[in-house]
Amino acid sequence: MSFKPLKIGKYTLEKPIVQGGMGVGISWDRLAGTVSKEGGLGVISAVGTGYYEQKEHAHKLVSGRPLDVENFYSKEGLTAIVNNARKICGDAPLAANVLYAINDYGRVVRDACEAGIDIIITGAGLPTNMPEFTEGYPDVALVPIVSSPKALKIICKRWEKRYNRLPDAVILEGPKSGGHQGFTYEQCSMEEHQLENLVKPVVEEAAAWGDIPVIAAGGIWDKKDIEEMMELGAAGVQMGTRFIGTYECDAHPNFKKVLLEAKEEDIHLMKSPVGYPARGVRTNLSSLIETRTGPAIKCISNCVAPCERGVEAKAVGFCIADRLSDAYEGNIELGLFFSGTNGYRINELISVADLMKKLTEGE
Repeated sequence: MSFKPLKIGKYTLEKPIVQGGMGVGISWDRLAGTVSKEGGLGVISAVGTGYYEQKEHAHKLVSGRPLDVENFYSKEGLTAIVNNARKICGDAPLAANVLYAINDYGRVVRDACEAGIDIIITGAGLPTNMPEFTEGYPDVALVPIVSSPKALKIICKRWEKRYNRLPDAVILEGPKSGGHQGFTYEQCSMEEHQLENLVKPVVEEAAAWGDIPVIAAGGIWDKKDIEEMMELGAAGVQMGTRFIGTYECDAHPNFKKVLLEAKEEDIHLMKSPVGYPARGVRTNLSSLIETRTGPAIKCISNCVAPCERGVEAKAVGFCIADRLSDAYEGNIELGLFFSGTNGYRINELISVADLMKKLTEGE
């Protein structure tokens, strides 16, 4: 099967492959810029941009960490990432992933628009007011992430009524993805919530609102998986974890090492201060969390609203901003290394160009 281009709003992707947004610092300028250059959609994560070229873009630091929301979600950092990605991909479509659960969501969306992003992707919550924050940027395409047809229906109803618009595409994320899940622990293993069983009902719901392309995500690994999703009605796929196994991925070499050495049983679901189950690699941090002997939780960055300034972090035993930032900086002892269920299948590093070729032409 040869894949058709994917249209999202006014933008056309030559290859219907969206690279998942991964923060802190896993999908920034090098990875996103290169994926877009190679005909897919590169996605910059807006999480933790105060760590990007930190001395320049985070104005206030405490213990080497960006202080509070305006520094953790640094506008200057995000703008620099977008500008540097553009040096790689030119005017090819480029997206930003902005989690709905973050503090200052609306401001970060506007920052991304001002920086010249073409497409905004939002998950980790139901972004019923997403269009509000892109007012004045009619060309910016909006792509919510959902985990059910019901979620898509709620978004479409609210958007149409309040803003007279609909999503330009929708990402349906199943429970095998890395990072935060749109399901409870129990639902993650239930048959009816597996991606292959959700695609058709979500495609039907999308069709009821017009021609909204559905992009399938979570556990997709190779050309065969992409073909299966297309046969079920998806117009494209999103893949995050597999792109960590590329030279261009912005992740620290130690992050890649953790995945290269991971075994299938090392990848597990864990509690998160964001309020959703999250999937990552079992490392030294897992033991520290279980025994409550991890680093002190100080909530320097105030990253997500559901955490309530460290209340939930203390309840689950770790600060997500600090531990993801440690992973970005290569700290194997304290870092939190998110991965989808297939992360253990990364056994070598290859170029993004080679990966895109494998995904579209076969292994």
